[in-house]
Amino acid sequence: MSPRQPTIWIMAGEESGDGYGARVATELLRLRPDLRVSGMGGAQMRNAGVELMVDSAELGVVGFVEVLKSLSFFVRLLNQMAATARRERPDAVLLIDYPGFNLRLAERLCAADIPVVYYISPQVWAWKKNRIPKIARDVTRLLCIFPFEPAVYEGSGLDVRFVGHPLLEILAPLRHAPATRDQNLILLLPGSRTSEIQRLLPIFLDTVHTLHRQHPEWRFVMPLPRESCANLARDIIQARPPDSTPEVTITVGDTRQWMRRAAAGLAASGTVTVEATILELPLVVAYKFGWLTGKLARRLVKLPFVSIINLVTNRSVFVECLQDDATPAKLAPALLDIMPGGQRRQEVFDGIRECISSLGCTTRASAAVARNLLEVAGLPDS
Repeated sequence: MSPRQPTIWIMAGEESGDGYGARVATELLRLRPDLRVSGMGGAQMRNAGVELMVDSAELGVVGFVEVLKSLSFFVRLLNQMAATARRERPDAVLLIDYPGFNLRLAERLCAADIPVVYYISPQVWAWKKNRIPKIARDVTRLLCIFPFEPAVYEGSGLDVRFVGHPLLEILAPLRHAPATRDQNLILLLPGSRTSEIQRLLPIFLDTVHTLHRQHPEWRFVMPLPRESCANLARDIIQARPPDSTPEVTITVGDTRQWMRRAAAGLAASGTVTVEATILELPLVVAYKFGWLTGKLARRLVKLPFVSIINLVTNRSVFVECLQDDATPAKLAPALLDIMPGGQRRQEVFDGIRECISSLGCTTRASAAVARNLLEVAGLPDS
């Protein structure tokens, strides 16, 4: 009887997790070419050599009604993955983000005595700290991407390691490539969800209308992630009164390239602000929830900031204009302050560089994750 092939599972439910998982898979197979890597992911993981049991492209769910309709699908998928894990007995399973599904899978895997490594901590530091005991029970090792996260789990008994942020290695080629910033170019980054764009874009457009009257030489570009977002933005602009909006160039799929060229930007809170930090683009950050969600968020979220750069440096590097403060009257002067010649521009660059230094680690995140995973699985590097 031939010896059993060592096996690692990687489970990623979103596009970003697919990219992170692909990099980890590449490192795993470099360290252990004899390894079988299976899991849930997309095209990037498949191209990296992962045998996909589930294509994550099938998992996209947006909106409350869609979530309800999809619950039975996710329950079946959870049961299927748990049964397959009990049958195949992988040496370890890497769960990447996607906490709604992956934390439930961790519980099943723990019950089956299969080691679990969780990569990218659920944001329990923002809310749901009551999840920590359950995570500590079900997860063998937690790998964090922000330096302040391990302290959140102190006293829980969970093995927690900081491995650095994967975007540092993903964006390294672009970050280190020669680039010249256009001193008159401003980016508008109103988000990727329909509700975000509907709430924030009109405010952003009112803001740049005010600024353009003072600085007619300034130009505005709005890079968006998908054509559907671009169509929504065009509809919003076309519905505005004539002469209420300066010319805005809308592009699709090239946000990071524009981040290297612009002088500054207005952005919705989210991952885009981490990308901007790493690519050294000064931002003013805004967000506006619906009325009820905003009321709940204020009660549940006990954080001084929402932007990662501010949480990491523990000060207001990117000015945040949230809820009732997300107005042109607040956004316009904040943006003026970070444009070339603005009184806060150097302060923002200093904070950006401090944050980048803190987000890094002694090794690349993907390599660190791969070595942690092999260690937990009891599989030495070959």
